[in-house]
Amino acid sequence: MLKNYFKIAIRNLRQQKALSFINIAGLSIGLACFSLFLLFAVNEFSFDRFHTYASNIYRVVEWVEGIPGREPGGEAFGGTPLGPAMKKDFPDVENFVRVQTGFQDKLVQVNNKTSRCKMSFADPEIFNVFSFKLVEGNKNALINPRNIVITKEKALQLFGKTNVIGQRIDIKTEDKFEPFTVTAVAEDVPANSSIQFNILGSYDYLMASDMGQHSLDNWHTQIGSETYIQLRNGSQLMNDGKKLEEFRRRYFPDEEAELKKEGIWNGKVPLPVSFRLQPLTAIHTNPGIGGLASTMDPKYIWILISIAAGILLIACINFTTLAIGRSAGRAKEIGVRKVMGGQRKQLIMQFLTESFLLSILSGILALLLAKWLLPAFNQLSGVQISFSFSQFPELLWLLGSLIVLTALLAGIYPALVLSGFKPVEVLKSKIRLKGSNLFTKSLVTLQFVLSISLVISTVIILQQTRYMRSKDLGFNKENVIVIDVEGSDSKKIYPLFKQAIESGTDALGVTASEMGLGEGTGLMGTGFQFKGETKGVIEYPVDAGYLKMMDMKLIAGRDFKPALSMDTVSSIIVNEALLRDFGLTTGNAIGRQLEERQFGGKLVPKTIIGVIKNFNYSRLNAEVRPQMFFIPSSLEARKFFVRIKSGDPSASLASIKKTWEAIAPGLPFQYSFLDENFARFIKMKKGGVISLVARVAFAFFLLVWVYSALPHWQQ
Repeated sequence: MLKNYFKIAIRNLRQQKALSFINIAGLSIGLACFSLFLLFAVNEFSFDRFHTYASNIYRVVEWVEGIPGREPGGEAFGGTPLGPAMKKDFPDVENFVRVQTGFQDKLVQVNNKTSRCKMSFADPEIFNVFSFKLVEGNKNALINPRNIVITKEKALQLFGKTNVIGQRIDIKTEDKFEPFTVTAVAEDVPANSSIQFNILGSYDYLMASDMGQHSLDNWHTQIGSETYIQLRNGSQLMNDGKKLEEFRRRYFPDEEAELKKEGIWNGKVPLPVSFRLQPLTAIHTNPGIGGLASTMDPKYIWILISIAAGILLIACINFTTLAIGRSAGRAKEIGVRKVMGGQRKQLIMQFLTESFLLSILSGILALLLAKWLLPAFNQLSGVQISFSFSQFPELLWLLGSLIVLTALLAGIYPALVLSGFKPVEVLKSKIRLKGSNLFTKSLVTLQFVLSISLVISTVIILQQTRYMRSKDLGFNKENVIVIDVEGSDSKKIYPLFKQAIESGTDALGVTASEMGLGEGTGLMGTGFQFKGETKGVIEYPVDAGYLKMMDMKLIAGRDFKPALSMDTVSSIIVNEALLRDFGLTTGNAIGRQLEERQFGGKLVPKTIIGVIKNFNYSRLNAEVRPQMFFIPSSLEARKFFVRIKSGDPSASLASIKKTWEAIAPGLPFQYSFLDENFARFIKMKKGGVISLVARVAFAFFLLVWVYSALPHWQQ
């Protein structure tokens, strides 16, 4: 019987080629859009679940709640002594891993060829706690401080092969190249991993440095790392706030007295600062806790899924309305089959079989279309994912269920309506179903509402994107080339480079900084002692001409004058946000001294000589935080900024590259455009993806909706 249903279904598809094409094309695009969104959602929600012990791994977080004027929130705590102390004090802690992911490029030399790469560090136990696969070497690969692990991709890039155990790589970690030995090669880290690395060094190497030694037993000094612990099965330590409170009190014995002295805590309510344990699998979908890992607000994922569901629903409504519109053409077929003894349930099965066949064909085309669109989708969403059933095994049943659900949504109503025709009325030609019934009208109205909603959403997103691209950030980001000089002898290179650039005609200005601007550049911070409280401030060590070249607006005081010795010792220029945070104004800030808490706890006075207008150094929806600029006595620049003339940059780039190669032979010329660095902030996952799918889907479905409404299909 089922075979007969399929034969009749295929025959009907052949006879109604135009209608079949519209239905298959509509369902294909709807399913393709939904599949891409589904893949995106599965990737976001499956972060870190591939680790064997994922359910027992936690990240240690310092949580702050109850401080007046400060929103509750947390930050991953990376004090060097934390991991060893927790393993010693808590029997439930089986192991710990401290991780410092690479946030600065380092110069890497292999066979006299120099390139750049980020280097991360982790305790040797990382491969015992986490399930990163090794294709060469073993889990004890980082037991020696000079050992490193590289990924397959990096091995192919550096050596052209993956069998590289024992190979030497020279990496510039401080002011000189240090030799490291490759002791393992790892599979490329999955995209849905919170911990990412290309080159992974041993944490013991960091501990041998001056900063590492200073932080070894110092709970107040951090070196940019995070601490993960592995708990025993059945441990309740995560929910035992009292034990964690006692642990913190043991290693921060003066904290309660300091908080009382500063008026932050009255001793009656719970302590406002505490340690918490965050499950590994919850890190990515919890943007309220800061750290080195990328995060995503789950509500945006559900918004995307809802939009995709709307697109798919439009396709299903198309199928339903077209099927009902063609009812007159199939009425006699239904009447004859009923006269010949056909039962209603058999007719329902027949129409559902046709619906399933269409859905299966559409599903196959949808997967091909989604795979073709995936590169553009990845570019707009800012992720690198693939249709991998081994990486995302749940995709198989999710997509299968989606096809079945689509077939039922699209086919159940036409099957019930058409199978309900009475044979006598059909044979007397008394059937007149032109889509005028209430349900059909409701479907068409819903389809129209969904389509209009899509186009409105698209327009809003495009307007927001246009606004963010054109908004005044507080400085001039246009026509600025950013040259990455991380790891080079910038103190020697910069004066020569600046002189050569300024003597030419291809550039309007050049400056340098130890900090970049834009997406992915990181931040440097310091602390100022103010009224018994340490206030965090973002700092920019810069060249004297930085503010002028970047066209930042000075609203009080003066700019730096390198001829004045105090400007390279104690002078700082701050932004409006710092004045607000410190309770100052432009009228009383100039000449005001602030005490900076430097390395080792030493307080050093700094004098405000100027105030600049707030500028956006991050996303436009992020609050501008207190910032300061200063000229260090010895600038170790990581970025050179060159402003070029507007127009085609090709000639200027070629000239600048030639100058670079003459001054720094052998060092890679790696550059970016400042406006593009900021544009990447705008290319948000939620915005780019919605814009892509909404524009393509709406254009197609509007045509289908108009076509389905033509009288030709209602006859």
